[in-house]
Amino acid sequence: MDPRFIAFAKQLVCYCVGVKPGELAIIHAYDNTPVDFIEAIIDAVREAGGNVANVWWENQRIERKLKMTMDARQERVASLGRLAEACATNVNIVIRGFDNMYELSDVSAESMKLLSTGMAKHLQDQRVQHTRWILTRLWSQAMAQLAGMSHQAFTDYFFKTVLLNYGAMSDAMTPLFDLVSKARRVKIEGPGNTNLVFSIDGIGAVKCDGHHNIPDGEVYTAPVRDSMNGVIEYNTVTVTKEGQRFENVCFTVKKGRIIKATCGSGDGIRLNMFLNTDEGARFFGEFSFGLNPHILLPIGETLFDEKIAGSFHLTPGQSYTGTPAENGNNSGIHWDIVCIQRPEFGGGRIWIDDALIREDGLFKPTELEGLNPENLLRR
Repeated sequence: MDPRFIAFAKQLVCYCVGVKPGELAIIHAYDNTPVDFIEAIIDAVREAGGNVANVWWENQRIERKLKMTMDARQERVASLGRLAEACATNVNIVIRGFDNMYELSDVSAESMKLLSTGMAKHLQDQRVQHTRWILTRLWSQAMAQLAGMSHQAFTDYFFKTVLLNYGAMSDAMTPLFDLVSKARRVKIEGPGNTNLVFSIDGIGAVKCDGHHNIPDGEVYTAPVRDSMNGVIEYNTVTVTKEGQRFENVCFTVKKGRIIKATCGSGDGIRLNMFLNTDEGARFFGEFSFGLNPHILLPIGETLFDEKIAGSFHLTPGQSYTGTPAENGNNSGIHWDIVCIQRPEFGGGRIWIDDALIREDGLFKPTELEGLNPENLLRR
């Protein structure tokens, strides 16, 4: 077994979710997850004094087959058993993998909506709000193709992005966390037609330093729900959980609400259907700085792309409830769409309380320079 499997398993169990003696965990994985890796996680949980209650296995093609004709009763029954297990456990370790990230793209919007509004949403809320959880992606041939790399090159890249010293990164995040926690106003310009302002007064901030996502590297807050005005033009590919791909998504926002949504490629009707999932889907639940020094290029996979150094993401939908950055927006979607502001992607600037804090992807104030990639890589 590649020793990095074991190191990664221990990182997930010991640092990310911190399994304690006597605790129960659930592993949620796809069928292309190496069995050796699952065994390594089980071993790491047991070494920490806990145990694994169950392993939930998913198969993409079977998942699609079931969801093609999903109705409310089916969705409820499918979620109830897992909800009971989730209520009885302390930890969730989620390993998402895919052979085809567009496998669900032809499932109807009505069927997929049940997963955002039905019993499945209660399952998701239970896991997020009442257990310690970690989400990672599986390195795979499909991910390598998405990144335009050989399988070996992507495997090496994957472990480089995830096996970081997150404790040191967390220390470097503290000045930005302190600044955002006390801030009142954000202004963003560029790239493209991006020009918007919004309030974060009283919202607070959260450091993402390896305790919920791997790879990680964010500091996030949320706009005051009705405060945003302007235009946001994203410059990365985004794929919804339903397998719908969009490029050059652009939102016009008035009093916090998306009043116009367009895309350079993708189904514009489907884009607006997604934003019509519920009332909260057209408001924003998160604003975040991407900080991972090893992640520089978008690959179309949100878990990686939202951490790109020199980027930010502005997220339609659900805010993170139970956190200092909750803004009260409630929705069945949480759609992290990424905008990169480094010069090769068009540049851009961000002000906080009228002070320029980042230009062309690099932090300007001395106290924030530790977050620039060349400095983080020294830690």
